[in-house]
Amino acid sequence: MSEASRTDPYADCRIVLDVLGRIGDKWTVMVVGALAAGPQRFNAMRRGIDGISHRMLTLTLRTLERDGLVSRTVHPSVPPAVEYELTALGRSLIGPLRGLADWALEHRDEIQAARSRG
Repeated sequence: MSEASRTDPYADCRIVLDVLGRIGDKWTVMVVGALAAGPQRFNAMRRGIDGISHRMLTLTLRTLERDGLVSRTVHPSVPPAVEYELTALGRSLIGPLRGLADWALEHRDEIQAARSRG
């Protein structure tokens, strides 16, 4: 139990929701998935992530970099080559995302059936 949760029983929930809001959006999951295979350049990622726009990939990478999940390396060349890769913190997210993906695939038929009923 965190110090904040002793006075506010929902403090830990808000922390979890903040993190889930960051890592749970569609494009973050796709970018982390792409970078799980190793470092990539921007255009390679953009080609590999179906439907992502240049702007959305830029915004997602900036946010992931700000949160310490992705590092950006500029290699001195003409034009400069920029490469992105998961940090140790970002790599620690692969397992939980893989677990969530496995759960979603295992239960997709049940979820679809419930949606159809309801």
